[in-house]
Amino acid sequence: MKLLKHTLSLFLLVFTLSAMLAFAEDRSFYSPVIYIDKEKSQILISTSATVFYIEVPEAAKPHMDKLPISGLVDFVVEIRGQDKLPLIKTWKVKSGESTCMYFNGKECQ
Repeated sequence: MKLLKHTLSLFLLVFTLSAMLAFAEDRSFYSPVIYIDKEKSQILISTSATVFYIEVPEAAKPHMDKLPISGLVDFVVEIRGQDKLPLIKTWKVKSGESTCMYFNGKECQ
């Protein structure tokens, strides 16, 4: 009986942790910048024939218009579940002119 309780507790712990990790996943997207929506603080990008928006955090809002339209950028984003847009953590401009070639999550470099 004790073994069953411990096994069940361990199973619930592993299940809960794996569910939490699935919602807080970081991904990298190497994409051209298609459109910058300053009003909604979103950037439209594309990967593998899919077009979608990513959300710009507060620290990056003053720099989002410095990204080159059609320029290739490596975005690292936090995947936050199906109800929220991916949130930008960092970016590195790989092609195109920009005064913010690298955003580290807090400032441009």
